[in-house]
Amino acid sequence: MLQFEISSHLTIPDNLQKTWLREFYQTVQSHRPHFIAVHCQEVGGKNYEASMSHVDCFVKELLSSDAMKEYNRVRVYLDENYKSQEHFTALGSCYFLHESLKNIQQFDFKAKKFKKVVGKEIYSDTLESTPMLEKEKFPQDYFPECKWSRKGFIRTRWALADCAFDLVNIHLFHDASNILAWEKSPSVYSGTRQKALGFVLDRITDQRFEKVPYFVFGDFNFRLDTRQVVESLCSTATMQTVRLGDTNEVDKLIFRESENDRKVCYIIENALYLTFQRFIRITHV
Repeated sequence: MLQFEISSHLTIPDNLQKTWLREFYQTVQSHRPHFIAVHCQEVGGKNYEASMSHVDCFVKELLSSDAMKEYNRVRVYLDENYKSQEHFTALGSCYFLHESLKNIQQFDFKAKKFKKVVGKEIYSDTLESTPMLEKEKFPQDYFPECKWSRKGFIRTRWALADCAFDLVNIHLFHDASNILAWEKSPSVYSGTRQKALGFVLDRITDQRFEKVPYFVFGDFNFRLDTRQVVESLCSTATMQTVRLGDTNEVDKLIFRESENDRKVCYIIENALYLTFQRFIRITHV
């Protein structure tokens, strides 16, 4: 089972993508798994309108490579319909079944029965009409400030011999503002992620279908507790608040050592941490 946030790899397709594919093929050839599940997030990248074509090239490369020739049954589900704001999750789920795997079936959620898996199939655009999966975007009131973003889950169900199980691709919320994340411990974003995860777990264990074991993997966007990190690193520091002149909103928080010439030891901005002369840049989804 692999999780892959695909956005940066598609933004620079000739660099990171080739590196990722090389490592992926080496892993497949080394371990020779019978069932490969690759869960992707941010299909199409940050600028998905311009980068969606790279997704097709990425999938074609996977399906045509020599390293994957023994995987004669494939299912690829790509949520590429970015024009549908209410449904677009930018999730992608790819499944590769080895030729030695004889008794494998996939669940049809509409017909409520398992079907034999044959051949290689790719589904994209409107996944809502595909009965072989469940896809949902989180309710709008779950989103920070009720602003739509590409977050949700995709579920597929499989049966190997007599063993049925669910594979769930998930993408939870990031910290939209480091300053807001610092204000409370745990942060408001942590509570939102917990609520969204609970939503998914409730959906995949409700009464509509028989309950089976499930594997949830994707991008949980877990973060360190910003407030506790600052209190640990800057326990004796003093804080300076810098505000924007036109709105009076907090622009950054600067923490200075009490001694040592009051050197800056930590800075928090909305999308940037600066700590002890080193910086960690946070790229938001």
